[in-house]
Amino acid sequence: METVGHILDEKGSKVYLARPDTTVFDAVEEMCTHRVGALLVCEGNNPVGVFSERDLLVRVILARRDPATTMVRDVMTREVVCVSRDIRPAEAMAMITERRCRHLPVVEGGRVTGMISIGDLVRYFSQNQEYEIKMLRDYVDGRYPA
Repeated sequence: METVGHILDEKGSKVYLARPDTTVFDAVEEMCTHRVGALLVCEGNNPVGVFSERDLLVRVILARRDPATTMVRDVMTREVVCVSRDIRPAEAMAMITERRCRHLPVVEGGRVTGMISIGDLVRYFSQNQEYEIKMLRDYVDGRYPA
């Protein structure tokens, strides 16, 4: 059975972090440097929120806050929805859809070991679909190993 852990093994488990007292400007700079759409906000090793592109747009830009003086703690999403490495990708996608979020920290043994995004899940399902289509074509064309 494929799991979120398999996706992390393939994509890597690097998690980009911000502290609550980081300015929004510095957080955005970090996101752009690493080409990610969200940072996990931690106090020590404890996740306390997620700062995402959506938070930037809604709570900073539209609220006309100054990114250079606004702290991440004031605009981050506080409800952190975490998953374990052993859940299936379909379950993770259902959580993302239900919670209307785009990123899920992956926790193992009480600590964050990765971050899975909606893009990672879409890529996973797309690759599996391509494989299934190829197998069906091979079967129809008589190339299916029987």
